[in-house]
Amino acid sequence: MALMATIMNRQHLLTYIYLLVYISLSSGVILYNKWVLSTLYFNFPFPITLTMIHMAFSGGVAFFLIRVLKVVAPIKMTFHIYTTCVVPISAFFAASLWFGNTAYLYISVAFIQMLKALMPVATFLVAVTLGTEKLRCDVFWNMVLVSVGVVISSYGEIHFNVLGTVYQVSGIAAEALRLVLTQVLLQNKGLTLNPITSLYYIAPCSFVFLFIPWYILEKPEMEAPHMQFNFWIFFSNALCALALNFSTFLVIGRTGAVTIRVAGVLKDWLLISLSTVLFPESKITGLNVIGYAIALSGVVCYNYLKIRDVRTSLQVVPDESAKELQMEKKADGDANSNEDSQWDDTVLDSPNSHFDEEAPLMYSSRISHLGRKPA
Repeated sequence: MALMATIMNRQHLLTYIYLLVYISLSSGVILYNKWVLSTLYFNFPFPITLTMIHMAFSGGVAFFLIRVLKVVAPIKMTFHIYTTCVVPISAFFAASLWFGNTAYLYISVAFIQMLKALMPVATFLVAVTLGTEKLRCDVFWNMVLVSVGVVISSYGEIHFNVLGTVYQVSGIAAEALRLVLTQVLLQNKGLTLNPITSLYYIAPCSFVFLFIPWYILEKPEMEAPHMQFNFWIFFSNALCALALNFSTFLVIGRTGAVTIRVAGVLKDWLLISLSTVLFPESKITGLNVIGYAIALSGVVCYNYLKIRDVRTSLQVVPDESAKELQMEKKADGDANSNEDSQWDDTVLDSPNSHFDEEAPLMYSSRISHLGRKPA
């Protein structure tokens, strides 16, 4: 018992370390990007260029890990899957990073984090539009609560900038489209990408999409003689962004999606507080805090509803599947009873009959196969 307690304590300690690393990297990358892009500090006001550096570095590291070190194997990627799945996902991924990084030029980090509370709203609307989510009254009113909170927070923003807000909201919309398309295009085809294979396929394609706006918007200005380029600044910035991708994967794998959502809420409050200290020009008003608290309460309620729905489905679906199998047995008759019993045992004892309550993205694909016989 003492040995088990020691092992559990070590496991918990390691989990807390992972969470701390994730929160630190997530906050650090945002603050680092703001510092690099801001004209008041490092003064490199080229968000597309910075994003392209991230994509080139991440894609290069992923290529080295897959093709040279062979840490993981690439998935079977056909030309059809690449053009119909990877290309559109990469396009929205590039757009979300471009718009999100450009917002740093116009609005504060604190206000950006408050606007990011709209992410569940945008994702829900896109999912309803594409038919992957049903319009429900309780979820709808949660989305209204989040939107009202963001509006109040925006009204209380001292240095409100329309262009910066439009860029950030556009980035949120692009990210919502990317998330839903990832589920629709990749997961429905049974394809799963870990962080390394994701960067291997998506980063180069995103780089190509970013090249066009970069050539038109930023290349002419970068030819100015006063522009500075510090290799170590950009290398460390890209390395932090890459480490954040890996840390997110490790935290989700060790704790689950629910825990990382809670950690994300804590990270947002920490980031808002830190940004006002590190960037004195960023001011927070009481109306900002009240509006963000209202929006955050809506986000928490939304997460609770999603978790509750998942747990309810886990209780109902296996029972219904077992009943369907029993009905099928009776209908098939004694001649096929042995075959049916074998299939029943296979379904109920398979790994798919045990669900991870903290991996909601896996439920729809797993549950859809329960209680169905092979053709």
